[in-house]
Amino acid sequence: MKIAIAQLNPIIADLAGNAQRIVEAAQTAASEGARLLLTPELSLCGYPPRDLLLNPGLITAMAITLKQLATDLPPNLAVLVGTVSPNLKASTTGGKALFNSIALLENGQVKQLFYKRLLPTYDVFDENRYFEPGLQASYFSLDNVDIGVTICEDLWNDEEFLGKRHYPVNPIADLAILRVDVIVNLSASPYSVGKQQYRESMLQHSAVRFSQPMIYTNQVGGNDDLIFDGRSFALNRQGEIVCRANGFTPDFVLVDFDEAQRDLQLSSVAPAYQSEAEEIWQALVLGVRDYALKCGFSKVVLGLSGGIDSALVAAIASAALGNKNVLGVLMPSPYSSAHSVTDALALAANLGIETKILKIEELMQGFDHTLADLFAGTEFGIAEENIQSRIRGNLLMAIANKFGYLLLSTGNKSEMAVGYCTLYGDMNGGLAVIADVPKTRVYSLCHWLNRDTEIIPQNILTKAPSAELKPGQVDQDSLPSYEILDDILQRLIHNHQSAAQIVAAGHDPVIVNRVIQMVARAEFKRRQAPPGLKITDRAFGTGWRMPIASNWAAVKNAYSIS
Repeated sequence: MKIAIAQLNPIIADLAGNAQRIVEAAQTAASEGARLLLTPELSLCGYPPRDLLLNPGLITAMAITLKQLATDLPPNLAVLVGTVSPNLKASTTGGKALFNSIALLENGQVKQLFYKRLLPTYDVFDENRYFEPGLQASYFSLDNVDIGVTICEDLWNDEEFLGKRHYPVNPIADLAILRVDVIVNLSASPYSVGKQQYRESMLQHSAVRFSQPMIYTNQVGGNDDLIFDGRSFALNRQGEIVCRANGFTPDFVLVDFDEAQRDLQLSSVAPAYQSEAEEIWQALVLGVRDYALKCGFSKVVLGLSGGIDSALVAAIASAALGNKNVLGVLMPSPYSSAHSVTDALALAANLGIETKILKIEELMQGFDHTLADLFAGTEFGIAEENIQSRIRGNLLMAIANKFGYLLLSTGNKSEMAVGYCTLYGDMNGGLAVIADVPKTRVYSLCHWLNRDTEIIPQNILTKAPSAELKPGQVDQDSLPSYEILDDILQRLIHNHQSAAQIVAAGHDPVIVNRVIQMVARAEFKRRQAPPGLKITDRAFGTGWRMPIASNWAAVKNAYSIS
């Protein structure tokens, strides 16, 4: 039996468009002689639909579209489609109104429904808000082959691999007890660095543990802050990968189930990425491309400061949308160094993007004049420095509004963590491209980008980073070195270490406490930031749920060094 995997890139709530993508994949599958086609979790509406699921009209439209889709599919091809279905017992049991479901479509009919059993409610996930969990393992028979159906999180509860259970049941173990021939998993699993290796290791463990061939089908594409990497794959009973789709792009692959051996046979296996930098680059390019196009933008604008952050964002945008669709705006002030302009122009020349230069000295003088009486008798300080950033932010927003461009903000994760950024200034934008990329990672990505030819000018890579808001300013006037800062932030934000633990790792107690305070105090800024593309397991996005108004003294005590 040939089984096809359609690694699809849906648009949220584009029911007609998503159905057409499934039909096209089904036509390809039929022409290749496949008997079964797999599509990702919620492939009909896209993942995650979030509170659109509270709209009864969408649920009704989805049911109508699903029935029509069944009639539009080629005959003699079974198709598993991700959808939602009503919980008919909700009014009497008090359960949620919907199930996260997989529909089996064949010969013009909806033959069977399968319900997701494990509903994640951590990080970016909040499925208990919408869905009722399924209560039993389910499978279907196709040409004397029993196929167990699971949905995304149903995979993630192998207590032997994880060291503990996160849910009371293990759907994979339950299907193994039923002695199905193959288990399929239809997923919409967001990307983070290193996650694919973890997925493959986890499924290899389950395949060997239960002597069970498995097929994993994942969504691809960018939806808001989330990036889905695809990289669908299949394993035989020995846990060997026999098929893998390409990453960060729609794909279609076939794998054969040998009915005599009751196992999956070797098929096409796309190579793994050679480095984390390559993987992250592909993710960010996809995230920018899909965010722009799915939101109706074809062109982007960003400020080019001559620094490394805007250089990386400009390179990503050029790869995502084409260099003819990227505008870089240089906005030098009297404090800008000569190389801030020459480096930015050199970068633009390497990328082939258009640039404009808008000097802001006269605008700064206008603000100084207007505020002169009110600020009389005070010293030049952060307020005046931030005016420069806000002038630039206003100019960029004006360009974006005037020409219908998407404004990309260029702040990195290190800055976002400690608030080294200006509200209504450099934080302006519709998408924060590298908001989940620490400063040290920005450098490593740029070095990787330059591996064959110079794209990021050498001076941008070697000069001291600076906001250039006052004479001679460098970032380390206000921050620890980025190597120290990023290690502290990794331990604090990702590893949830206390101040005592971070100090025990070799960091200065004064610096540690200062960084912790900066992270807490910057929460109000992060709440007002544009969405940032998520590439780690702890990003400042939908999965970050920190209060703004809180008892900082209590937080400080919780991280006490003494």
